[in-house]
Amino acid sequence: MEAVFFDIDGTLLTEMPLIELFLPQVYEMLSKKLGIDRESARERFLREIFSRRDTYDWHDWNFFFRLFGLGMDYAELMKRYPYKLRVYPDTVPTLEWLKDEGYKLGVITSGPEYQRLKLELAGLSGYFDVIVTREDVKAIKPEPKIFLHALEALNVRPGEALMVGDSLSQDVYGAKNVGMTAVWINRDGEPGYHMADYEIRTLHELRKILG
Repeated sequence: MEAVFFDIDGTLLTEMPLIELFLPQVYEMLSKKLGIDRESARERFLREIFSRRDTYDWHDWNFFFRLFGLGMDYAELMKRYPYKLRVYPDTVPTLEWLKDEGYKLGVITSGPEYQRLKLELAGLSGYFDVIVTREDVKAIKPEPKIFLHALEALNVRPGEALMVGDSLSQDVYGAKNVGMTAVWINRDGEPGYHMADYEIRTLHELRKILG
């Protein structure tokens, strides 16, 4: 293996503390805007999100903020509350080990351009030789286009690269479809479908796979 690519959310870090901070604000604003109670506002917002699951729009909070005319911006929220982006404790040690071992490192994310800011605020952007967002190719995982663009950027063939992510449908299926080795990081011990080449619970386990 020459290169290791990572997904961001649910793989390197979690943005859930930030989401849990701003969603109540969203429900309150939407409640006042639409003249409905807070619970109805919550249901309406979440229903819109889940109806678009795994689509191009689903990966961008700003799409939903604009859809409801809320005047919020996700990049500004991240900059205001950077400490709400929680890097998993196994992330930095693993990235440092991979760098020391000489692997090329990349990120492949279906999120928009603010994903670069997210990595920067989390102190992770410096570890990666390439960061590919949906904006670079106007495509999201599992479309081959986004994986092939990342591989080309690091000048590696699919068979020389590993993809690590928490989504079976996006990260694992997408990587295997172009000939990469797929590693499913299953932090919560969810039932699997034997789709991935490897299943791990922590990033530390990459040492055994690559060792």
